[in-house]
Amino acid sequence: MPHSDPVNWQPIGQMPLIASMIDGALDDTRAHIKTLTRARTRPHVLDDATVDRIDQVHTEQLEFVDLYARQIGRWRTERPSVDQMRELDRMEEQNRRLRAVTVDVLALARELRKGTIERVLRISDAELGPRALLASRPASRC
Repeated sequence: MPHSDPVNWQPIGQMPLIASMIDGALDDTRAHIKTLTRARTRPHVLDDATVDRIDQVHTEQLEFVDLYARQIGRWRTERPSVDQMRELDRMEEQNRRLRAVTVDVLALARELRKGTIERVLRISDAELGPRALLASRPASRC
C-alpha cells in the first residue's frame, strides 16, 4: 500500500472482516516460514526473483500490520462493548504475532538470498568444488 494513499478507516462493525484478515495473514505467514525453513538446506532451489517477491510481499504486509494496529487503536476510542473489547485484545495479540512472523520471514529471505541459484552460478568451479566436498563430508566425532 503506497504511503500516499489515504487510509479508509473502517467502522467498528467491520471488526470481523479485519480480524479475519489478520488471522488469515498470520496463518499464511506461518506456512511461509515452514516452507522457507525447509529451503534453508537447499537455498539454490530459489531464484532471486522469488526471494525479491517474498521480500516485497512481506514488507508490504508490515505496512498493513501498522494499519491494523492503528485501526484497533481507533476502535478502542469508540467505547466498544465488553465483547468487542475482548475481540480487540485478541486481534491486537494476533497482530503482534503477525508482525513477529513477518519479520522472521524477511530475515529468512535475506539469509536464503545468499544461496539462490543465481548466486551459486556466479561461483567459480574452483571455489564450488571444495564447498561441495566439505558439505558432503560426515561430521567428525570428537
